[in-house]
Amino acid sequence: MAKLTPKTAADGLLPLTVGEMSLSEAPPRQIWSIQPYPGSEAGLHDALPSGFPAPNRSSGKDGGRLLWSGRAQAFWVGVDAPDAGLAAHAALTDQSDAWCVLRLEGEGAADALARLTPLDLRASQFKRGHTARSLVGHMAAQITRTSKGFEVMVFRSMAGTAVHELHVAMESIAARAQMSI
Repeated sequence: MAKLTPKTAADGLLPLTVGEMSLSEAPPRQIWSIQPYPGSEAGLHDALPSGFPAPNRSSGKDGGRLLWSGRAQAFWVGVDAPDAGLAAHAALTDQSDAWCVLRLEGEGAADALARLTPLDLRASQFKRGHTARSLVGHMAAQITRTSKGFEVMVFRSMAGTAVHELHVAMESIAARAQMSI
């Protein structure tokens, strides 16, 4: 009988370092979609430790963060599942196995990611804790600025393509930096 071994979405593809930039896969975490039931937004806001995030913002800490992901939608990303009591106020859907979470960090990370997304990633506009649903190349993504760079969530089935596209963008930025020396 075959022995099944769990693997992450980007297993064998990462980590990568190009110039001052690094691309790695975030450790596996719980990812849950939270969508309030009609009329229960106030109860959900009160039930969440840091409240429901404002548009394009995240709240909480690494142990458990909420990422705004659309009108009346958020992702819970954390070590543990969200409190089961939230189910009285919102639909909770475990999506942990559906996503690949990549970390793009280092000098030039914003420039590399800017080649693939229409978002204005300047630190003055897209500050730490800001998050947005957007595109990375042709892929739907959730992009969040962290204290060290960016977390880019893409569908698990797009992990290989996302790594490739980000790697090409990183190489382009690093080559441009070498030309200016």
